[in-house]
This record gives sequence, C-alpha cells and structure tokens, in this order.
Amino acid sequence: MTNKISTPDLCDAYEEQIAIGKIGILDAIFNNYGGLDSFHGEVITIKCFEDNSIVKQLVDTPGNGRVIVMDGGGSLRRAILGDMLAEKAASNGWAGLVINGCIRDCDEIAATQLGVKALNTHPMKTDKRGLGDLNVDVSFAGQTIRTGNWVYSDNNGILVSENELEV
Repeated sequence: MTNKISTPDLCDAYEEQIAIGKIGILDAIFNNYGGLDSFHGEVITIKCFEDNSIVKQLVDTPGNGRVIVMDGGGSLRRAILGDMLAEKAASNGWAGLVINGCIRDCDEIAATQLGVKALNTHPMKTDKRGLGDLNVDVSFAGQTIRTGNWVYSDNNGILVSENELEV
C-alpha cells in the first residue's frame, strides 16, 4: 500500500507492542531514494549478496502492494537495484523496497512511484550468477525480518511488525 503513513504516530499508538518486541524499529542507517516517501505493506524477503538475479525475478511478478526487503549484506561495492528494476517493481504493484545495500540510477528512481530505502548509491551493477534466497529470515539494522511481517516506512524511519497495524 502507498497511502501516507506516519511512523512517529505508529510509535505513539503502538508503544506497548514496541516495548515487548512485537514491533521493531530498524536502526537509522537508511536513506530515502524512491518517488514515494511513505509506504507500507506485507514483506517478502530476499537474501542476495552482490547478485540481484532473484530481485529481477521477483519484481516481474505482481506485487499486490507488498514490500520487498533485501539483505544485500550491507555491501557498498555494488548496486542491487537500478532504474529498470525499480520501474518494473512500480508497474507491477510493489509498494516499496528496503535494501541493506546500494542502489544506482538514483535520479531516475526518485521519479518512480515506488518507496525505496537503501544504505547508499553506487554506480556499479551486480553480477548475475543466479544466486540468492527468497523467503528466508534476514537480519540487519538491529532487527530480524521474515516474509509475512509488515513494514511501515516514511522519512522518519522504518518499523517492522509481526502483524498488520491500523494506520
């Protein structure tokens, strides 16, 4: 989903669930690169280090308002997402991507109707070796994220919840 959300409001409304660990807040290490500064949806996870083959396959499928959470191992040496994959994700109905790694084509991605959070930019594309894992638990930015969790993201931060939240 792409309707406007406020992570500060969600933190206020769900303070008890945050305190007991049912809702986590990702460490403040991400930058906003997408055309949408606010997005949320059910999570699908990918683990892919310097190879975006699985990402390419996934963005070719219907997103149905979901969010792709990619663990690129925090690599700052290659970009896991570029403008063509971002455009494909947007056109197929993905709400956004949270990337523990880099993107490229940041100006084009900023013009795409898609939420994109990543660590940084890098001009080099990834290798295409067909490596990566889909629907596996990923751990980065102080949280473990699973397929089926929910992500809520805006310019203030990123929340991950075991269940869908009332926004």
